[in-house]
Amino acid sequence: MTERKPPGVSVESWVDRQIREAYEHGAFDNLPGWGKPLASLDAPYEEMWWIKEKMRREGFAVLPPTLALRKEAEDALEAARTARSERAARDILFAINEKIRAALRMPPPGPLLGLVEFDVEGVLATWRETRENCLAVA
Repeated sequence: MTERKPPGVSVESWVDRQIREAYEHGAFDNLPGWGKPLASLDAPYEEMWWIKEKMRREGFAVLPPTLALRKEAEDALEAARTARSERAARDILFAINEKIRAALRMPPPGPLLGLVEFDVEGVLATWRETRENCLAVA
């Protein structure tokens, strides 16, 4: 804990002294991110930047749970379509289908879900056709 500011000493000189002493003791050596540019240096200024950054770090979603699941389902379908193997695509589809089943059993708050489980075999058939077409062209 920092010592209290002595009476009769200006705040600026007291703070400057503490910074100088910490620097001399090596408190600023090897800090994480040292020598790297600030990530948001070129970003336009936003009044609530710190709230958005905190929400991003904490993984807080602004979307209602049903809309977040819809977005996750879209992303999962795209990931399955671009998966490197059929097994990976199948795993992605099974995982999102489990989440969709859970949401259908106990609907989360928010707008209607509007989702049904993905037809795993149908998506995988399309995945195989895409792979075969890519191999035929190459």
